Amino acid sequence: MKTVVDTHAHTIASTHAYSTVHDYVTAAKERGLDMFTITDHAPAMPDSPHFWHFGNMKIFPRTESGIAILRGIEANILPDGEFTIGGISQLQALDIPPGLVPFLDLAVASFHEPVFAPADEKTHTQAMIKAIGSGLCQIVGHPGNPNYPINQEEVIRAARDNNVLLEINNSSFTHSRSGSEKHCMRLLELVDTLDWKVVFASDAHIAYDLGDHSSCIEKARQVGFPEERVVSVSAKRFVDFLASHGKPVAKELEDWAQRLREAA
Repeated sequence: MKTVVDTHAHTIASTHAYSTVHDYVTAAKERGLDMFTITDHAPAMPDSPHFWHFGNMKIFPRTESGIAILRGIEANILPDGEFTIGGISQLQALDIPPGLVPFLDLAVASFHEPVFAPADEKTHTQAMIKAIGSGLCQIVGHPGNPNYPINQEEVIRAARDNNVLLEINNSSFTHSRSGSEKHCMRLLELVDTLDWKVVFASDAHIAYDLGDHSSCIEKARQVGFPEERVVSVSAKRFVDFLASHGKPVAKELEDWAQRLREAA
């Protein structure tokens, strides 16, 4: 299995990360990626950029050196369904200011300890399903985090019903969220059983990690997870997924995707 799309990467705009957009373009060329997404942390995280950062991603070129650059965000699942920005409170499941939605190609929804204190399985499951059903996200980030146990079957069914992908996060197997492996392996098995799909993502905080899905691929091999359920193995497959969410970027990348197919 080979993946050519990375859906989760942080720049120096998230201050615990260490690379620029330019660094990621260079890394993507070196590693044979067709597409990657910048997903810096949304405003509720202590190290997040100002929300203008996300709206101004419109200055990114759609493609550079033949590689598509998607404009994303890693949003926070909120514990009380309320988010305040600029002194204005919004009742919603994720900390994405409503005015930003048209500027985003995709949103990853994740639990983070500084925003959502770990609680119990029922609380986590309900919050994650609320985020999935909000219409604000297209991917659930690192759902195998052992600090946030969930009812995986309920979450997968909600994701399938709302056309939201589950992320298998490579860094969860290597250096983040210790103890994730057994939860991620079980998630893969259940996604296959329940007829749904995933993406493999690096969650890179430095360009050296961009496109590294080696642990995801190995764990998928161990449980016999089929390639056809991994949306990130193909740029066309991922662009089609974004089209299914009505994202304008799918139309904007139509000619690029056609050239990619012709060159294959």
